[in-house]
Amino acid sequence: MTATDENPLGLLPELLLAGAAVAGLLLGSWLPRRRQYTVAVLSALACLAAATAAVVAAPGPAATAFGGAYALDPLTTTVRLVLCGATLLVTALSLGPLRGHPRESEYHVLVLLTATGSLLLAGAQDVLLIAAAYLLASIPGYALAGFAKDGPGTEAALKFYVLGALGGVVLLTGTTLLYAATGTTAHPEIARAQAAPAALLTAGTLGVLGGLLVKAGAVPGHFWLPDTVRGSAPPVAALLTTLPKAGALTALFRLGAVPLAGSAVPWPALLATLAAASMTLGNLAALLQRDVRRLLAYSAISQVGYLLMPVAVAGRTALAQPAFLYYVAAYALTNLGAFAVVCALPRATTTDTWRGLVRHRPLLAGSLAVCLLGLVGTPPTAVFLGKLEAFAAAFDAGYGWLAVLAAANTLVSLFYYLRWLAPAFTPGPAPPTGNADRLARGTAHTAAAASWPSASRRAGPRPAHRPGGALTARRRQAGKPVAARATPLLRSPLSPTPRGRPRLPCPRTEQVLMNRPAPSAPHRDADTRPPTGPPPVEPGF
Repeated sequence: MTATDENPLGLLPELLLAGAAVAGLLLGSWLPRRRQYTVAVLSALACLAAATAAVVAAPGPAATAFGGAYALDPLTTTVRLVLCGATLLVTALSLGPLRGHPRESEYHVLVLLTATGSLLLAGAQDVLLIAAAYLLASIPGYALAGFAKDGPGTEAALKFYVLGALGGVVLLTGTTLLYAATGTTAHPEIARAQAAPAALLTAGTLGVLGGLLVKAGAVPGHFWLPDTVRGSAPPVAALLTTLPKAGALTALFRLGAVPLAGSAVPWPALLATLAAASMTLGNLAALLQRDVRRLLAYSAISQVGYLLMPVAVAGRTALAQPAFLYYVAAYALTNLGAFAVVCALPRATTTDTWRGLVRHRPLLAGSLAVCLLGLVGTPPTAVFLGKLEAFAAAFDAGYGWLAVLAAANTLVSLFYYLRWLAPAFTPGPAPPTGNADRLARGTAHTAAAASWPSASRRAGPRPAHRPGGALTARRRQAGKPVAARATPLLRSPLSPTPRGRPRLPCPRTEQVLMNRPAPSAPHRDADTRPPTGPPPVEPGF
């Protein structure tokens, strides 16, 4: 290691999040309960400061830190911005349910530690650092899954812990085998280890891949995700399906781009097969779900399959990295928007209970439609552009069959998303609101609006509209007669007739309209029906 290579300012975003976690833990020990929200404000400021530090460091050339163990390149910078923004949204979703909670400060500290581990996973290009970052991103997640200390939360935490610990053991075993085979844990050195025993090297690589696949929630390490998402609180479920997933997939992309690129073992074919299995199993299992959180959990498994497409072709085409980065950002934003809608209505747990949403909360129904159709890949949402780039990268690398299978899975996913949207846009009584969170609604609206990329909007001035279209304009230029425009079918009572005389209303019709009582507008913000029976127990924290 050189002095310049050990500069800690290269890890300034990670240090800001870790420092905020330590400061939040100390503040929570001294602040009274009614002021525990100060730690949430500190967490939000740390996320903004970390994102600013990542933007300031972005124009510099690609470099490494601490002996090449940590990469400082556009891949790290982009994932830093995505994870800091996602952590900020998760903090906003947690403010309402956690206000006044006796362990509010500890919750935000755990969120910051999970974000720090995810950032380290994204920038690590050393297998040993990947193992340490895996533990830092996992252990706070176990505590967050069971933070409510109820039956479903305890079950979610137990399943998450057992399978997460198994993935960590597999990852550490693979790290040990790689070090035994090559004498190093750095990605470039592993790629140059030509004399390493092939069997030992293959077994070690499989162990590292297995551990990262568990953290990403991909097949075959996906079993923990549905039960954990269903049993934990909605903000925690949003975090677990976004932050560690993005970090683990970025670590997989680095493995595929450097150590596995020149290997004689067909690692790209294996990753492509896992991508196909993840997207297919996730979509088929989601077709059977009625619970909205389990539906989003299986949707997250299928989205990992799409994200593994550019990972499988990393190092084989120049389109892989832009496709991966854009898809990660689009998925994080859209997935958090969908979970924000769930946080806004915590008592609407099944798809049938969302009936009548469009009548009583039209903006929330619009946000739900944008986020769910965005997860499908409907144009012009951000996920659509991400899928388009991922398909292009797969075709360019010679994996056209994977792109065709992904397109077919996209059509399958439309069915279960529409099964949720259909009741929401069907007239009916208001869905159960409970303690509806206004901040969660605002977060959902913001995420839905941001998921429409500005690149899809047409730049420059638009041509002036001419009635009749291009054919009428050419006939006018040639001096040919143009047919008169047809009379509109619907006119107001006082609109002029084709001859220019005003149309007078019928006296009988005018009398009927004047005597008709004005309809009463339904209340759009709350359910005005009288409560029946004792209030139900609120899910969540």
